[in-house]
Amino acid sequence: MAQNDLLKTPLHDWHVGAGARLVDFAGWSMPVQYRSIVEEHVACRSAAGLFDISHMGRLYLRGDRAGEWLDGLVTNRVATLPVGRARYALITNERGGTKDDVLVYRLTEEQGYGYLVVVNAANREKILGWFAEHGPPSGVDVVDRTFETGMIAFQGPKAVEVAHRLTELEGGLPLAELRYYRSARGRVAGVPALVSRTGYTGEDGIEVIVNADRTQEVWEALLEAAKDVGARPCGLGARDTLRLEAALPLYGHELTEEITPLEARLDFAVKLDKPDFIGKEALVRQRAEGVSRLRVGLVLEGKRIARQDMPVLASGQKVGFVSSGTFAPTLQKSIAMAFVQPGYSTQGSQLAVQVRQQAVSATVVELPFYKRPRS
Repeated sequence: MAQNDLLKTPLHDWHVGAGARLVDFAGWSMPVQYRSIVEEHVACRSAAGLFDISHMGRLYLRGDRAGEWLDGLVTNRVATLPVGRARYALITNERGGTKDDVLVYRLTEEQGYGYLVVVNAANREKILGWFAEHGPPSGVDVVDRTFETGMIAFQGPKAVEVAHRLTELEGGLPLAELRYYRSARGRVAGVPALVSRTGYTGEDGIEVIVNADRTQEVWEALLEAAKDVGARPCGLGARDTLRLEAALPLYGHELTEEITPLEARLDFAVKLDKPDFIGKEALVRQRAEGVSRLRVGLVLEGKRIARQDMPVLASGQKVGFVSSGTFAPTLQKSIAMAFVQPGYSTQGSQLAVQVRQQAVSATVVELPFYKRPRS
């Protein structure tokens, strides 16, 4: 698809002016990098990085029965989610395969909506169709506000400290006291915003949702305030290497319509004791019978990179496949996530990845590869 035909975020013109290399990502024109992916990665790990994530779908729900209805569509419990909390969940098909992984926010009805579901950009239309197919009950509305709003992620060890200078939350709550997977209304750089202590990099930080026409105002204010700590704008390239070091799944890689949450080791977000949700029966059966593959972490010898779908071998025989791989800038190692037969999933197992015609030795290691230092 030509760049002119792609969807554009509210920050598109800013990215062009900053010299970003733009690519087609799920039908959106998105910055993959501004200068060096490694430099952007290091900036986020050491200081702060600013990411345009406006391409993510933002689906708002309103109505008294919205939580009850949504609870039947996702694997985690959301009907009883307290106001101000966010929760990771998956949407599964009847076979237990993953249609998407989402973040569900519980809002106050005074804001006009009771829930916000943030979905992956590539899956927005699919999930809207799924919601329509399993139609909300009378009095419940699903409103796609993706194009009315912008979304920014500000991540890194200095991100909250910097954002605190620009942020006023309702009730006078200091930003630093907003706990993980919590959200609050407020203002960032004077702009009305929903602020959450969430992210996809393995670092501390926030994500901010504002009206589309004021997104650049907030973006520039955060970037200016963070100049003194060495922050920089970051593209999708760094976002991918950061999430991979943190072993965070990416839809289309670690999650697909054929891969279940149990195979991806996301059991914490699957509540099989819930009354019901689409896919529950299949997942209950899989839990009882055992999975045929499991997500693992691999560290490869040398610097060769394992790419998606490369075979994983044991004694020359294929026992799995790579789902994502990179050379990790923080760890200075070649790492990968893969799905392997359960018998080869224990830490320390010696395997190999077939990189082109060569079998590169690899060791199964504990996930995540990287954990941020705790202060």
